[in-house]
Amino acid sequence: MSDILVRAAGCVLWRRSPIAGDLEICLIHRPKYDDWSHPKGKLKRGEEPLAGALREVAEETGYTAEPGEELPTVRYFAGGRPKQVRYWAAEAVCGRFTPNAEVDRILWLSPAAARARLTQPRDRDLVEDVVHRLAV
Repeated sequence: MSDILVRAAGCVLWRRSPIAGDLEICLIHRPKYDDWSHPKGKLKRGEEPLAGALREVAEETGYTAEPGEELPTVRYFAGGRPKQVRYWAAEAVCGRFTPNAEVDRILWLSPAAARARLTQPRDRDLVEDVVHRLAV
């Protein structure tokens, strides 16, 4: 039973700074794990990955997002089980963060600062991917 794949989805949530117009990446802090990551979560039974990714963004950040291109899928082991997370680049359209039990803080950071703050190295390449795609 431990080899059943855990399917999850999330977004690299971005916006243009309201002050200077520079690209900012949203990171979430999960107190349960004391880590910084992109908003993501397990898919519900029968849920399409993109719908799940946007639901997770809304639940964890309070923002509605406009999805863009799909990013590389990330695969790793969590709790001894294989996990697959599909990601999309997504622009924050509107919303407001309210701390909750799952996510107590969010930060809007420059891409370089976001890469440095992310807890898992596997999440860092996703930032570069979004920067590259938005520059084209």
